[in-house]
Amino acid sequence: MDAASDVSGDGRALLEKAIDTQSLLARGFHRILSLVRTIADLKRSDSIERRHRAEALDYRAMPLLA
Repeated sequence: MDAASDVSGDGRALLEKAIDTQSLLARGFHRILSLVRTIADLKRSDSIERRHRAEALDYRAMPLLA
C-alpha cells in the first residue's frame, strides 16, 4: 500500500491544511507522501498514522540551516 492510497479522514484534513498554509504544490505534496511512508517504515508501522503525516510536515516546515 502506498502513502497516497492511505490518505483519508484526519490525515486527509491535515494534508489539505498543509496545502493551504505551506503552499504545497503537486510535487511538494508527493514528496511529503513519500516522506510519510518512509517515516512509517522506519517506525515499523504497518499503516500510516496521523502522527507520521504530522512529523513529515514538521520536517518540511523547518527552516534551512545556513
